[in-house]
Amino acid sequence: MKKIVIIPDSFKGTMSSRMIGEIIAQEASDCWPGMETIRVEVADGGEGSVDAFLSVLPGTKHQLTVQGPYGEPIQSFYGQMGDTAVIEMAAAAGLPLVWEKLNAGQTSTYGVGQLICHALENGARKIILGLGGSATNDGGAGAAAALGVRFLDSEGKSFVPVGSTLHRIQHIEMHAAAERLKNVSVVAMCDINNPLCGPQGAAAVFGPQKGADPEQVVQLDAGLHHLADVIQRDLGIHVLQLPGGGAAGGMGAGAAAFFGAALESGIDVVLDTVDFDQMLEGCSMVITGEGRIDGQSARGKVIAGIAQRAQKKNVPVVAIVGDIADGAEQMYSKGVSAIFSINRVALPFSEMKHRAPSDLRQTVRNVFRFVKLAKEIQL
Repeated sequence: MKKIVIIPDSFKGTMSSRMIGEIIAQEASDCWPGMETIRVEVADGGEGSVDAFLSVLPGTKHQLTVQGPYGEPIQSFYGQMGDTAVIEMAAAAGLPLVWEKLNAGQTSTYGVGQLICHALENGARKIILGLGGSATNDGGAGAAAALGVRFLDSEGKSFVPVGSTLHRIQHIEMHAAAERLKNVSVVAMCDINNPLCGPQGAAAVFGPQKGADPEQVVQLDAGLHHLADVIQRDLGIHVLQLPGGGAAGGMGAGAAAFFGAALESGIDVVLDTVDFDQMLEGCSMVITGEGRIDGQSARGKVIAGIAQRAQKKNVPVVAIVGDIADGAEQMYSKGVSAIFSINRVALPFSEMKHRAPSDLRQTVRNVFRFVKLAKEIQL
């Protein structure tokens, strides 16, 4: 064994991607002393995405004060690796910032735009924007306003819209923002396909968890629809049915319209940014995993995305997971070589999660012992 790449997703509610990676790396080093191990934390655009990127790539975590969801000053941050900045939307407009005061109609993404502005001033020319855990439903209008987009009402006055005031937008001016974003690429990490509006849209699906009652959901949905209409008329961009447009309270649509962002799955952004294909050169094995693997995983993001790339390089992929459910065998055609569950005894989840780290360690140890034995006897 020359090199192992370790790139697991988290086991939700049990172990983080970092913890899993550390355990696997330690067992690999014990089994093959001196072997190179590369650990990559999986980021999905939510909390922890900045740290995940900085754990692999050299960079800086910038701390600064921006406006919070209700316009209050808060301490926030973003990561920068060379001319690439990673920004978690939740760091300036996230649900944890407003748990005691949920109101999707009044919260703003303005602070997210301030983070982007600061990154641009620091020389960033590529922005990776994580769309996860937002407390907002403003269609990204607040962030756009911070970058210089002007939203004008019926009297021609400029204002910063929130979810409940999107219907007041009569005209959108992009000149200042377009100049600021010239020669800047923006990628939004987005792992949902919900459209901006309708029964599967931002307000209907995610509004209630942000404090919206049924009446507010209808109002918020109408506001986003109005925003989409004005965007189409003034900017010539169609976002109403954009897959992922409903992510983060419509930030998916707003990022595409105002920043020219491409909406991409989180795992693809991670793999491209860390140059995963190059990591596979000279690699003996890839270890990945997630909390549960089943037939849906073949249409999922993390394990399937990793395995398909590794398959092209003829690198075997071992998936170490919590539960193996019906249909998991479909993953073999996606490039997964073998699947192992860490569950060693039948216990309720409330008890299993406490022993998950030790069960993971034992499972990984057994997998590596078998791989080592297979090589020795040339199976």
